[in-house]
Amino acid sequence: MESALAGALPGNRSVEGWGEAPWGEAGLCPPSVSGTTLLIVAYSTVIAVGLMGNTCLVFVIWRQKENRNVTSILIANLSCSDILMCVVCLPVTVIYTLMDRWILGEALCKVTPFVQCMSVTVSIFSLVLIALERHQLILHPTGWTPAAGHSYLAVAVTWMVACFISLPFLSFNILTNVPFHNDSLPFNPFSDHLICMELWPSERNRLAYTTSLLLFQYCLPLSLILLCYLRIFLQLRRRRDMVERAREARRAKRPQRVQRVNAMLAAIVVAFALCWLPLTVFNTVFDWNPQALATCQHDLIFSACHLTAMASTCVNPVVYGFLNSNFQKELKSTLRRCRCWGAPESYESFPLSTVSTDVTKVASQRQGSFSVRAE
Repeated sequence: MESALAGALPGNRSVEGWGEAPWGEAGLCPPSVSGTTLLIVAYSTVIAVGLMGNTCLVFVIWRQKENRNVTSILIANLSCSDILMCVVCLPVTVIYTLMDRWILGEALCKVTPFVQCMSVTVSIFSLVLIALERHQLILHPTGWTPAAGHSYLAVAVTWMVACFISLPFLSFNILTNVPFHNDSLPFNPFSDHLICMELWPSERNRLAYTTSLLLFQYCLPLSLILLCYLRIFLQLRRRRDMVERAREARRAKRPQRVQRVNAMLAAIVVAFALCWLPLTVFNTVFDWNPQALATCQHDLIFSACHLTAMASTCVNPVVYGFLNSNFQKELKSTLRRCRCWGAPESYESFPLSTVSTDVTKVASQRQGSFSVRAE
């Protein structure tokens, strides 16, 4: 799936993808001033929101050492992968798209798609681990309960696996000026221009790799997440019917809290899937039919799809953080403590992994708590 890999680089095509059209004839698609301005503003907004939002979210979770649990650690890991995307991949994409040639050196040519593949892999694996953790706590409250130490191990394994999956881009991404060659012209002003592109041993190897990534980096993980949250939904609906018959009003409110937490986590997953869907479809079509789009159309559609995908870096802090009043209070109180503005506000706290049964309450106490709003 090049949406996680070469999707960071609009000109990152295999040699076979260029066909017979010389760059001097097919690649001259000068962008309009309005289009360039829109592109810069849009990407700058995504970078600013994604970087600031995820940094604040990681900072707040890091500050709550005594209340850190499995879910909050995995959410912080998800934010770290988004921060890496904002710092490395997005600025490079903007520069490459505007320049229409590579000016950033061979190291970044190899590192940028490697980092984006690794970041997206970490993000989707983190969402899978969150879904599995919720599934275990809610459907099997008396069984094995993951602790914070397990989550740190899972995070380390996730990054190692993501690095391994992304290694081909360090080997097969190259700088070349081959597409700019045009022997029919006596003088070619583009002969010294370079592009960053994939050079695989064969087209079959490239298709096998990108198709495998499509399955293991998008389709299968999202299918597993969907299955987990479907079973969680059915289980909570059965428990809600039981709790509604309970006499204590406090107990009756607890499953609503759990449902809100699960709805928040499910929203992050749905947003991730929808943001990456256009670029996934675009790159899948382009993998199997490179000539499906003209060069100018390719760049325009790619920019729109890639910008939509990169908007996923803003989803995590918005859904999890800034729509959560307790997160806002924690962030404000932290700023006040840093600037000596006064004492922090007090607010209600309950475990993120709380489930609406007494047995689950005992299990969740092993993890601590992370503050989420109990409306």
